[in-house]
Amino acid sequence: MLVFVHYIHSWCDRDWIVSFRHIARNGNKIADTLAKLKQQKRKQPVSSSGPANSSGTANTAGPSPSSAPSTPSTHTPGDVISMPALPHSGSSSKPMMMFGGDGAGTLTSPSNQLWDDKDLELQAEMDRFVEDGSLDDNVESFLSHDDTDPRDSVGRCFTFMEVNSVRASSSKVTCCHFSSDGKLLATGGHDKKAVLWHTDTLKPKSTLEEHSCLITDVRFSPSMSRLATSSFDKTVRVWDADSPGYSLRTFMGHSGNVMSLDFHPTKDDLICSCDGDGEIRYWSINNGSCARVFKGGTAPGTAQLRFQPRLGKYLAAAAENVVSILDTETQTCRHSLQGHTKLIHSVCWDPSGELLASVSEDSVRVWSFGSGSEGECIHELSCNGNKFHSCVFHPTFQSLLVIGCYQSLELWNMSENKTMALSAHEGLIAALAVSPVTRLVSSASHDKFVKLWK
Repeated sequence: MLVFVHYIHSWCDRDWIVSFRHIARNGNKIADTLAKLKQQKRKQPVSSSGPANSSGTANTAGPSPSSAPSTPSTHTPGDVISMPALPHSGSSSKPMMMFGGDGAGTLTSPSNQLWDDKDLELQAEMDRFVEDGSLDDNVESFLSHDDTDPRDSVGRCFTFMEVNSVRASSSKVTCCHFSSDGKLLATGGHDKKAVLWHTDTLKPKSTLEEHSCLITDVRFSPSMSRLATSSFDKTVRVWDADSPGYSLRTFMGHSGNVMSLDFHPTKDDLICSCDGDGEIRYWSINNGSCARVFKGGTAPGTAQLRFQPRLGKYLAAAAENVVSILDTETQTCRHSLQGHTKLIHSVCWDPSGELLASVSEDSVRVWSFGSGSEGECIHELSCNGNKFHSCVFHPTFQSLLVIGCYQSLELWNMSENKTMALSAHEGLIAALAVSPVTRLVSSASHDKFVKLWK
């Protein structure tokens, strides 16, 4: 193997690999060596019995355009490893990161190549890099080994890789969401259409075409076979996910572009939406009418809103650089979460409803809503280079936040305050979604592609 690292020896029966499709940031030693390897001319493939099959080669695509994140104001600096862009299709390899097992780690390429003398010299240099323990520090710096609960650690048989992708639109894709059973994925964007995809194959099931302007958000009901879409045409439409030939309801009344919407987690009849004029409306699906109106601010209005999972006690509404936590019953503002200096693009709750993440282009903040600590910022990550835009909590590891940036996904281990970047798209990652059932993460991008990760 080109690079072989041992760290945890007691967790799994088989070797796992670390397959980096990018090089480390800030010109560290492994980055320099891998960059040299890329410059060597590839030779023709040989049979599996040849020496090339016993040594993997690093398949890199040049240095990262971004630099390591700056240190959050209240936390220890995090180590960073990043990975560059790859073609969307036409290659059998997928961007992948794998950790854990008995600790074996490699940098590999999907194809076998012959090595010339310069290649062998570089391999020897990599071997020396491994022997002196430097690679151990780079890989293990991201992993958390101290937690006894595997749900809270990132480093015990943890993998994250692209498992499927599809060109979802002829224009920018701006939103995505999984059905509650994980069998369907809905996407929408600038082509004014929402598309339902079979998650297992990413083959289209239905196309929803009634909006007259771009679609800003799409959400499935957590308890019924329904989904809803919002649009710049100032309407909200509700659809039957099983028979989405036409919308069941069309809600009109917003004076501005509708920016976001969400279903209440326990009240099947209740849906909420917000617009660019700062107005939040509650709609009764059964009655087909507006139940309540709340004026939350002024232009540019509320960018995104999300109900607190499980109980639905709170509604998080992001407007400008503040997240307002509204009481669902009384509409009173229970908390005003301040600290962002730039416009907040998105918010997301963890499945328990005890953590809320908010994302602006230069920072991510995580707020606690557990007993006795409501509205307290407990984690912060600052951006230095690649701007943040979207986020979702990892479906398995509670301490891991997946952040959508321009072209890359940032994996943030909050408990250790360490990050790792993975090349993902060729444009802005506008939205992320997660399915607790299938444990898939979906990414929707302005490059017109939707991808699934696991």
